[in-house]
Amino acid sequence: MRFVLVRKSTAVKVLLLIIVAVIAFCGCYYTGSAVVWQNKTVRSLPIYRVGTEDKVVALSFDAAWGADNTLKILDTLTDYDIKANFFVVGFWAEKYADKLKTLSESGRVEIGTHSNTHPHMSKLSKEAIRPELTTSMSLIEEITGVRPELFRAPFGDYNDTLIDTAKEEGLFTIQWDVDSLDWKNLSASDIAVRVLKGVRGGSIVLMHNDGKHTLEALPLVIEGLKNKGFTFKTIGEMIYRENFTIAHDGTQIRS
Repeated sequence: MRFVLVRKSTAVKVLLLIIVAVIAFCGCYYTGSAVVWQNKTVRSLPIYRVGTEDKVVALSFDAAWGADNTLKILDTLTDYDIKANFFVVGFWAEKYADKLKTLSESGRVEIGTHSNTHPHMSKLSKEAIRPELTTSMSLIEEITGVRPELFRAPFGDYNDTLIDTAKEEGLFTIQWDVDSLDWKNLSASDIAVRVLKGVRGGSIVLMHNDGKHTLEALPLVIEGLKNKGFTFKTIGEMIYRENFTIAHDGTQIRS
């Protein structure tokens, strides 16, 4: 009898171990923890950075509200003979169409969409996401003559549905790996220090056209990066258009 009880006890333990293993595997798979072993994720991801050994960097500015410093930012880019990106919201593009046209025609700024109304897009259905993209894209194209190929989600807020829908509309979804935190009204020197410490080859830097000290910080950032040997490209020039994968940390890697 004791032998039978021992065997039953062992069988129960084995069964419990199997159940725990199955739960752990499912949890690993569905939460993306599998990236630890496989360097990939089951989630759809935006591009945070481009994997390259070249010392290139892309500066990007989100434009959703004000525009007072927009053309001054363009002047700074011109003074230093570099290019950058602007991600603009539809209502901003409509309100400041003349400035958007000037940015585009300068040859120094690549324009992307930042949605049409700046919502938390991960909370939207696919049916609501699509017009946020297409309406803003059409508006930008109408003003600049160029249809956007890049999209940045408002608040950096995304999910699989958003990334996949953007892809269906021909858009590369772009995040960032270096946040200047200019939106927190940091001083110009603090903004520059954050960027200079964080940038590496293929980095995408997040800034804002209406940040309180962004315009003041921009020359410090540009000069600091140039002194480190970096050159500047637009995101569209930097990313891979085909034959690529996106690692678990958002780095776009050529396949």
